Amino acid sequence: MSVLTTNYLTPTGREEAWRFTPLNRLAGLHDGSVAIVDRKSLALKGATPAGVRFSRLSRELVSIESTSQDVVVQRVHAESTDVVLLEIAANTQVPEPIFLNRTSGGLIGAELSRVRIALGAHARATIIVENSGEAILGEDVEILLAPGSHLKFVTLQEWSAGSVHAARHHAIIDKDASFVSITVTVGGSLVRLLPTVEFSAPGASAELLGVYFATAGQHFEHRIHIEHGVPRARSRVNYKGALAGDQAHTVWIGDVFIRAAAEGTDTYELNRNLLLSDGARADSVPNLEIETGEIVGAGHASTTGRFDDEQLFYLMSRGIPLDEARRLVVRGFFAEIISQIQSEEIEERLMTRIDDELSKAGQ
Repeated sequence: MSVLTTNYLTPTGREEAWRFTPLNRLAGLHDGSVAIVDRKSLALKGATPAGVRFSRLSRELVSIESTSQDVVVQRVHAESTDVVLLEIAANTQVPEPIFLNRTSGGLIGAELSRVRIALGAHARATIIVENSGEAILGEDVEILLAPGSHLKFVTLQEWSAGSVHAARHHAIIDKDASFVSITVTVGGSLVRLLPTVEFSAPGASAELLGVYFATAGQHFEHRIHIEHGVPRARSRVNYKGALAGDQAHTVWIGDVFIRAAAEGTDTYELNRNLLLSDGARADSVPNLEIETGEIVGAGHASTTGRFDDEQLFYLMSRGIPLDEARRLVVRGFFAEIISQIQSEEIEERLMTRIDDELSKAGQ
């Protein structure tokens, strides 16, 4: 067990990137005060499919494809001992999802995890990362998509109550490749995720979907950044959140940057939040920065509100009790995105977790 000693610019909370984050709840991931434990908790679940390679290499042997100003990501790059590699060969079509499972590591000491996912040209796959149990985790996931490849990347944050998770999921998308990300956050004390995308060639597309459900005292933060630096790329963002319980707090930041060279860009981002009780707070900040007028379209929307009384009245008028009506409305609110996972077992497990959290919140 060691303590981080490398000098970094420790955030104070006054910076734009950290102004919503309760730094005193980050368990020392941001300031180097946490002891680091070499746990290597991420593992491939089940047999390795044909055309797929799962391995670990020393960090010195794997280049960093993208830098970051985030201090947790910088610590992961500098202090993690190895890199998990998941490589899918060119032209490989993986019919069933590939599962990566992170086992519980406990709250004594933190794990720093660096992951590289790379798809060869015209490869297709679905990768599902399951995070559960107790952990303090700083993580960086780099996703490299070669021309014509397609990846559905699902991350499930089903942590126990005391867990702290700060991570970046960064995708670099090449010519005519497509990336679908589905991020689900339903557990943990503090979860701060940075889903980011950069396009390296025309014709690429990215769809970032997410759901989060925060109950009393939980802080869930999702900061999306999409860099349109090449012509004729497409992006869509759709995140939905629900909050129930005193001091439940969610933060959604959606930044889309369209550079001058990115003519023909088509982008739209949407965030919707459902407040289920008093004392909960949802911060939602969509941003667009556009340097060229030669685009197909660019827009954003953000809404935060309470239950639709008409929906509740409709259900109750047909004999459904109030508590059950609320549960059905919440399930319907999330179903649009959770159904995109296309796994009945996972979808029902997530909905059951949401039902349980809703019940605990007394809603």
